[in-house]
Amino acid sequence: MYRACLFCHSDLGGNEAVEHLPIGRRLAFDAGRGRLWVVCRKCERWNLTPFDDRWEAIEECERLFRGTTMRLSTDHIGLARLREGTELVRIGEPLRPEFAAWRYGDQFGRRRVRHALLIGAGVAGIAGLVIVPKLVGLSLGGGGLYNVINPALQVMKAKRTVARLAAPDGTTLSVTQLQIDNTRVSAEPGGTWRLHIPGRKLAWGGKPKGGDLAVLEGPVARQALQQLLPRVNRRGASKEQVQHAVRVLEESPSTDALATRLAGSPGQFWKPKHQGLIFALPTEMRLALEMGSHEDAERRWLAGELLDLEQAWRAAEELAGIADKLGLPEQVEDRLAVLQQEAKSARPPVDG
Repeated sequence: MYRACLFCHSDLGGNEAVEHLPIGRRLAFDAGRGRLWVVCRKCERWNLTPFDDRWEAIEECERLFRGTTMRLSTDHIGLARLREGTELVRIGEPLRPEFAAWRYGDQFGRRRVRHALLIGAGVAGIAGLVIVPKLVGLSLGGGGLYNVINPALQVMKAKRTVARLAAPDGTTLSVTQLQIDNTRVSAEPGGTWRLHIPGRKLAWGGKPKGGDLAVLEGPVARQALQQLLPRVNRRGASKEQVQHAVRVLEESPSTDALATRLAGSPGQFWKPKHQGLIFALPTEMRLALEMGSHEDAERRWLAGELLDLEQAWRAAEELAGIADKLGLPEQVEDRLAVLQQEAKSARPPVDG
């Protein structure tokens, strides 16, 4: 069983209600199409399950959903809360806008709230740094304070790794938020779209210089886009913006077609100084790209490429394990290993 979110690598938690899937506090299932997701309660993204016993878990979820009276249903989607706190989302045959409202509404809405809270905390912190020195007889101008804080934030954006991408040669590209904010898409006339990842070297004004670190296309570019777009869309969106993005998706036969259309029409979607920058696209276009990239990945997995999904889960588990150990003293890790071994030895033998 995998316990880490594919996207943010947070622990998915557990439940005691679904015997065949004791992972997650919110489960979404579509019995008709045989799909089962674990919804991460931190980032609100839906993790498609790769388990062999998916059908047993879906049947169990259906039975539990029908057996509870604490549920809210529309014509095609229902939400039920079990007594022990687990939430079940039952998918029937919704139209795409209705499904998108359930799947992406919480996700983008939570990002929007988190971004607003961060902005509010930042404003309050700066105000405190301006007011408190005056109360104790010191003087620190707002402009001077900005000149101190802003460069520090820019350095953090330029140095801190926030995502890791697979390169065409099998290596891993570590990218910063500044690189993501300056990632571009391009397309030759009649050709496929490409993703340009800038280097880490900085020019005057804090912009990347020295050409591209990598130019990705094909499956590698699609996978990179799926990882980068949550960082591009970190400010979240309203329900209305999500619905606008759904309409954009409905007008495009695929995410590749949408990306090619955007990259091939720079004058239509970008201001002259921001040509090709994903971050500078209209909000509904950025949201549509993110939603479409995740749905395309699921279609590939469901078409028989579940090995890729299992590998992605394993990678998420490894990254989560590394994150859990960061900062732990060596003696603590040794003690944890001893306790785990003692717990295994204390387990009663299982009858054949």
